[in-house]
Amino acid sequence: MTGALKQIICIKWGTKFGPEYVNRLHGMIARNITPPFRLVCFTDDGTGLHPDVAVRPLPAFDYEAPKNTLGKWPKSRLWGDLGDITGTVLFLDLDVVIVGNLDDFFSFGDPGDTVLATNPARIKPFEKLGQTSVYRMRVGKLAPLQQIFRADPQAVADEYRFEQRFVTRRAPGGVKFWPKGWVVHFRADCVPPFPARYWSPPRIPTGARIVIFAGSLNPPDAIAGRWSEEDSPRAPLDHLRAALDGRRRESLGRHLRHYIRPADWVARLWRE
Repeated sequence: MTGALKQIICIKWGTKFGPEYVNRLHGMIARNITPPFRLVCFTDDGTGLHPDVAVRPLPAFDYEAPKNTLGKWPKSRLWGDLGDITGTVLFLDLDVVIVGNLDDFFSFGDPGDTVLATNPARIKPFEKLGQTSVYRMRVGKLAPLQQIFRADPQAVADEYRFEQRFVTRRAPGGVKFWPKGWVVHFRADCVPPFPARYWSPPRIPTGARIVIFAGSLNPPDAIAGRWSEEDSPRAPLDHLRAALDGRRRESLGRHLRHYIRPADWVARLWRE
């Protein structure tokens, strides 16, 4: 794909992420890619988006959303026809932080491959689970998954729990994975192990290109130095005191592990 237009897509629905997430994603891409490129945002509200972001409506996909089931199933809207967007696209979640060059994400493997990040979670023993925060696909190749999902969304969600497990196991032609270290998980790969996280801030692993923020810890939380948006930033000693004086919301072990220092590099890189 050398010299070709590099197409990146994202999706924004509801109110969890404002336009600043898309605009910062565009800025990070622009600083870490060899042109030409285009970021396309599929959204139900394009208000406030940077003028260089191509805005498209959420693709039509009629289904009954699974209830009380984990997973970002609205991403399934992108598995089928994307209108005037064709060919190979790289999907990025809105809350990633780009820390290295993106060019290799377009030249890795065959353009028709479905390529996922490796999920660090070990939900089932020996399972190699893909992570769809950063994945590449040929537009329309995952359309058969849409049809399976549409037929009984709750049954699919009950069986696979996460949309990324469904893609990992059922993608036509199978999936490939990005080389180890290109895509890293903030909590698993950047935050120092316990108890070093009390005195050492999160770091960018050598060779990383993209940092993903799965779960309830997003870039603003990493900047502030809190485990989730429900927490308040605390100095190390105050966090330790809270473990014993009744100011914790979880078990003692989880409270002690759920601590991070502010990540200054997130604030430096996560910008327009």
